[in-house]
Amino acid sequence: MSDVRNPWLANGAFTLRRLKWITVSAALVFILLLELVRRALYPYLPSVPGKLLMGGAVFTGCIFFFAALFSVIERIQGSLELRNRELLALHEAALGIYGELALETVLQRVVDRARHLVDARYGALSVIDDQNRIQSFVTSGISAETRAKIGPPPVGHGLLGVVLNEGQRLRTVDLTRDPRSVGFPPNHPSMRSLLAVPILCKSPFKGNLYVAEKAEGAPFTAEDEESLVRFATKAAIAIDNAHLHMRLNDLAVAEERLRIAHEMHDGLAQVLAYVNTKAQAVKAFLGNGRTEEATRQLDQLAAAAREVYADVRESIIGLRSAAVPGRTVTDLLQDYVNTWQAHTAVQCDLRIDGAPRLNPNAQLQLLRIVQESLANVRKHANATVVKLSIAQGDSALRVMIEDNGAGFRPGELGRAELPRFGLSTMRERAETIGGKFQLDSAPGSGTRVTIELPSPPPSFETLQESP
Repeated sequence: MSDVRNPWLANGAFTLRRLKWITVSAALVFILLLELVRRALYPYLPSVPGKLLMGGAVFTGCIFFFAALFSVIERIQGSLELRNRELLALHEAALGIYGELALETVLQRVVDRARHLVDARYGALSVIDDQNRIQSFVTSGISAETRAKIGPPPVGHGLLGVVLNEGQRLRTVDLTRDPRSVGFPPNHPSMRSLLAVPILCKSPFKGNLYVAEKAEGAPFTAEDEESLVRFATKAAIAIDNAHLHMRLNDLAVAEERLRIAHEMHDGLAQVLAYVNTKAQAVKAFLGNGRTEEATRQLDQLAAAAREVYADVRESIIGLRSAAVPGRTVTDLLQDYVNTWQAHTAVQCDLRIDGAPRLNPNAQLQLLRIVQESLANVRKHANATVVKLSIAQGDSALRVMIEDNGAGFRPGELGRAELPRFGLSTMRERAETIGGKFQLDSAPGSGTRVTIELPSPPPSFETLQESP
């Protein structure tokens, strides 16, 4: 970026309104001066040559006046075009980091976008720990091989320490001649110009942004510095967003672990109570010589063991499906449905309309609700076909699980008859993420579970890709 600073444009003090009044005032002053000159020289000049001379003077003066006026306008227009290009580049750079939620990816994108924003060859971002030491060092413009040859991250001596310890901006034309520089380690690429600014976040994250080696050997300008500072402010927002997202994920994982532990505890308690009851009954029947009744109780105990085994296997499959990173909810549901069909011999027709838009916690809860609903179908419905449909609307995701099983009267279920994960648990999962849960069933008419989950608005990238 070229330096366009001048007294007219400094600090935005010059405006078109001032330019208008300056132009009018200058024109009046020019006319008055010409009139004074004409009156002073008119008696000494012949009539025709004098008029021609005065006309030429007026014409020449007008040329210089309008040339100066348009020069100022051109400089204003150049400044506005430069600012527009900077804002556009800043906007595009910010969009490139706002859509990402993984902190490591955000940091890498921040470095890459900052380097392109100010047309620098190299870029780096230092992550600082509580002791003000460099914890990690993200680079851009350096190949992986070169980065490996350089060795471990810097410790913050020299010019890096100026920004690291003082938290101030730094702009230098030739860092090799700066007395604070301590040189480069072996295999480090040659660098001269350097620009560094701190990234001021509200989260515990602390870091500094560096760009080096301006294109064509030019030095970084004051405009480059201001542009990088503005970008660092936007980058701080994206980093804070990624940090909050990471914290929310941690809380969601902790909450999910607590919920699973609660469900396992309740289920295990029911199983142990059932086993204890059957064992006492078998002992009593054997003591009285009633072997047929004892055998019947043992058969029931064996059936319960098979049911528990199926539940545990289904839970493990569900947990594994929900824990696969980097996959969409569509892929996870398809894999789970295929596995569930293979183990239950019940046909499950999956239909998905549109790409589901859910945050990670909502995606996890949806998977768990579907898994629990299908588990209930296997254990209680005696169904042969299940229809699972998912439709993404403008503001909500609608999920429907419908079977052709025996059905039941929801209001007449006793406490002991509730499934292990339970209808109440499924409702609770939906409501914790702002969703709605509805159950419809009747004897002989199957069961339909409907869930509506709120969806975030489409991302900028999604809008760009849509026709």
